[in-house]
This record gives sequence, structure tokens and C-alpha cells, in this order.
Amino acid sequence: MKARRQAAIMRIIRSQPISTQDELVEALRKAGYQVTQATVSRDIADMGLVKRAVPEGGYRWVLPPDPGPREALERARRAFSDYTVGLDYSGNLIIVRTLPGAAHAVAATIDALDWPEVLATLAGDDTILVVVAQPEAMQKEPEGPVGELLQRFRELMFGG
Repeated sequence: MKARRQAAIMRIIRSQPISTQDELVEALRKAGYQVTQATVSRDIADMGLVKRAVPEGGYRWVLPPDPGPREALERARRAFSDYTVGLDYSGNLIIVRTLPGAAHAVAATIDALDWPEVLATLAGDDTILVVVAQPEAMQKEPEGPVGELLQRFRELMFGG
């Protein structure tokens, strides 16, 4: 539920100016989420949202600036540790299974890593398809870029 709610918060702040937590609570309620101001406050902190001045005057909540490589890796570690439940592969495709509603959040962390082997991610509700560049011959465990990427995902998932 938290991942879905935070995805809704992202959609809301991208589509309309929200300058207070109360406005965000109201927008979430209109979107079907029954939340308290305390929950929204925790979500704002978890997501790293910041207030930015707008040309019309005043402030609005916005997503934080793009993270640097170290911060992106730490976010990916947290997302994989908290939300990922399995990995599989076939050819140059990796399947990342997540808790329901968490696939978009985990896919966003993969995208933020900006790894050159990752051509694309496609997220559903609880499954992410990762398309990997330049597949190598597959054996019991994949070798080449797919195998290296799988190993990095496992390290994110289980620590390391």
C-alpha cells in the first residue's frame, strides 16, 4: 500500500501544484487513499520531497533532484531489500518480482542507476521486465552482461 500511495503522490505533485501537506492529503483522498497528515508527512520524508519556489510566487512540493551515483545505488539497495521477492532470466531478459504495487518504485531505482547494460525496464504491478543489451551465450548461470547484471541485482536484494 505504501508503494502505491507514494506512486500516487508522485503523480499528484507532477500534475498539480501542491504547496501544503493538507493539500496533498486532500488530493490523495480524492484519488481514493484514506490517509492522515502524519502518514503524508512520513511519505514526504521517505521520498525526499522538497519545496521549491515557483515563478507565480509561493512554493510547491517537487521530487528531489536526480541523485548522484552513490545515492542512486543506496536507494536501489533499499528498494530491492524492502520490495523484491525474486529474480529470473531468459536470454537477455531479467524478471524482477516485487511485492504487489512496488514494481514501479523498484524499476525507477533501476533506471536511476543508469547502468549501460540496461536497455529498458517495464513495470507492471508486481513484475519488472529488464531488457539487457548484448546477451551472451547462456549456460547454467548466464555469463556476460546478463550474468553480471543478475549478480548486481542479487547483491542489491540480499546485501553485499
